[in-house]
Amino acid sequence: MEAIQKNVTVHLDENQTIVELSGIVQSYDAEILIKKDVQGSWYEINLKSILGLINLQLKNGDVILLESKGKDRQQAMEAIESYFSK
Repeated sequence: MEAIQKNVTVHLDENQTIVELSGIVQSYDAEILIKKDVQGSWYEINLKSILGLINLQLKNGDVILLESKGKDRQQAMEAIESYFSK
């Protein structure tokens, strides 16, 4: 099954939490990765990893690459993109 990718600019409000994002992601079977350029080095984390999310330190204005693989990859991608675009 092919992966889908999309660049997304992070727009979070102060009420959104990593726990909330983790809950959204856990409802999908798809593997969802976030890739972020940090000072010229690409970091990739599995979105289902809370520790990975903490270490990535996403902030408003960051441009990330989302990649989703699996049978419900399109639905997962839409939900995550919506979360980061609130």
